[in-house]
Amino acid sequence: MASSLQTKPTFPENAATKEYAASLDAADPLRAFRDKFIIPSKANIASKKLAKPGLSPEPCIYFCGNSLGIQPKATVKYIEAQLDTWSSIGVAGHFTDLEDSPLRQWQLLSEQAAASMSKLVGAAPEEVAAMGTLTANLHILLASFYKPTATRHKILMDWKAFPSDHYAIESHIAWHGFDPKQSMVLIGPDEGDYEISTQKILSYIDQHAEDAALILLPGIQYYTGQWFDMPKITEHAHSRNLVVGWDLAHAYANVDVKLHDWNVDFAAWCTYKYGNAGPGAIGGIFVHERHGVVDYSEGEDAPKFRHRLTGWYAGDRSVRFKMDNKFKPIPGAGGFQLSNPSAIDLTALCAALSVFDETSIAEIRKKSVLITAYLEHLLLKDTSDETRPFQIITPSNPNFRGAQLSLLLKPGYLGKVSQRLQDAAIVCDKREPDVVRVAPAPLYNTFTEVLNFVEEFKAALAS
Repeated sequence: MASSLQTKPTFPENAATKEYAASLDAADPLRAFRDKFIIPSKANIASKKLAKPGLSPEPCIYFCGNSLGIQPKATVKYIEAQLDTWSSIGVAGHFTDLEDSPLRQWQLLSEQAAASMSKLVGAAPEEVAAMGTLTANLHILLASFYKPTATRHKILMDWKAFPSDHYAIESHIAWHGFDPKQSMVLIGPDEGDYEISTQKILSYIDQHAEDAALILLPGIQYYTGQWFDMPKITEHAHSRNLVVGWDLAHAYANVDVKLHDWNVDFAAWCTYKYGNAGPGAIGGIFVHERHGVVDYSEGEDAPKFRHRLTGWYAGDRSVRFKMDNKFKPIPGAGGFQLSNPSAIDLTALCAALSVFDETSIAEIRKKSVLITAYLEHLLLKDTSDETRPFQIITPSNPNFRGAQLSLLLKPGYLGKVSQRLQDAAIVCDKREPDVVRVAPAPLYNTFTEVLNFVEEFKAALAS
């Protein structure tokens, strides 16, 4: 749910022309960002040999940022700086800020990443930590926030949760001695629909107000692309004394969320989709400031803090190297870290974040609303519900979706559509049995690419 309501754009009669698409590209305030990324070439994506970027100057159309974002040009520069640090000063890299380097010392590198990520998720830097990977982080957070009792042990979740979420929730329920078949409550859409109404989610919260301990939902549902009304759901769940967590895998760097202002308890995300940090990149967590308090009112040696799985790297830097085994956590999300994070992983993340630091999630979102609406307009133009061999199962309201549109094809179409797109060097992904997910990323995709995609897509349907 958008932090400020968006009006759905409208388009003129000539919207399906190259001239009109070019005019949108020319007026795009983010157009210069495309040059900050390495767009795979048509030749390279068709090749089975390792190739250098730029082998062919003609780029493919890459609409798969919802699975893996493309590489920023800054990545090479940042990784080289990191390798040079390691090779030139060795262990001193942990404590030395080098001139002319885009990176902080290794001991502060996670904080550098957290400060930039916090602007993308609407949080204070202290409420964010760069750590782990998505599923590992969900486990770490659930270990702290899922506190079932004999009467309140259920977890409310999405009917079509990504397997990572499903497995994590199932394992924590079983870990506490409960039966997942009884304690997992799946919230699904009404029969024949794909969108889950906010009212239905609220009704489930009311229905399980006395036996649920926690609700964990995706900010954006990976299959349908629906963006849930995060502030309303969070507020209502809190009114029923439920802990609220969000998986932002498809929302991070995609939509404008306000985790602190919305009073979210915790959240986790990966950074390799719209965040462009690289495959399997280091992830991020959010822990609201109220859960990260460290209370020393009973003395320096008796800190009180929210229970969590603890690790050395979560220890306050002022005492971290005393090695006395007296755990004093960093206040905030940093106190939920475990191990010394990979400096190389953090470097790739910081490289991607350096691009985002040059704009804002509000500006990114503004273009996203326009380019996704343009995609929807062209897909539906000159067609009707009766004759169209596909259905857009992503909400039409821009306030309830991000960059992605999920296209549900009639049976038998997926194979030939996928082949046609592949032959045209258009990269998007499919979900069996019949869904194509299309995600124009605002920082590097163009309106002309949207037009070209729709022409190829419709040609495939007609063939």
